[in-house]
Amino acid sequence: MTTFVLVHGAWHGGWCWRRVAEVLQRAGHRVFTPTLTGLGERSHLLRPGIDLDLHILDIVNVLKWEGLREVVLCGHSYGGMVVTGVADAVAERLAALVYLDAFVPRDGEAVVELLLAERRSGLEQDRRRHGDGWRLTPVPAAAFGVTDPADQAWVDGACTAQPWATLTQPIRLGGAHEKVRRRSYILAGAYTPSAFEPYGAMARDSADWHFHSLPTGHDAMMTMPAEVAKLLEEAAI
Repeated sequence: MTTFVLVHGAWHGGWCWRRVAEVLQRAGHRVFTPTLTGLGERSHLLRPGIDLDLHILDIVNVLKWEGLREVVLCGHSYGGMVVTGVADAVAERLAALVYLDAFVPRDGEAVVELLLAERRSGLEQDRRRHGDGWRLTPVPAAAFGVTDPADQAWVDGACTAQPWATLTQPIRLGGAHEKVRRRSYILAGAYTPSAFEPYGAMARDSADWHFHSLPTGHDAMMTMPAEVAKLLEEAAI
């Protein structure tokens, strides 16, 4: 049995991992899918002060209060920022890190700096026009490569606003995250153009990473859950 902690990306919540979690649980694994402060079922807590540090603390506290060790920690998209910060804070609790079409930040980097220029511009306009300057309205599921109409309705109905500060606060890393030696990167190969392609190339060309590519859009945990679950199990070996 392996313990998995799966961290969602921007606008999403723990709900987005439902299909992957079911596959892993049927195989006998222990799975946690926490929702970050201000999103999903915790959207009633949304406020301007929510930043990356708070989201990192959300997950650190799950590991501590649940007494979790030898964890396979996976982050999707923006969740890559979160799991990197968690690894820097509590590396001793982790067995492996998995990035699912996610950012792999270096010290001092913020999401807003890592986005494609046109994407960054669109988010800037959205927060000013519709988000009171401090939040971002949800992105349509179709933009994430979700093509099934029923799934689009599910995602569009469940996504919530994202605090802008989570994308502008630079991550601060002391180097402890590098102690987690087992690392995997899963690229959503059909999601193009993508800010995540350079990370996939990095992992593919590195002897220190396990690299995989899935022929699907960005929300791979919903469109190819069995395949994602299989790769997560492989990361635990």
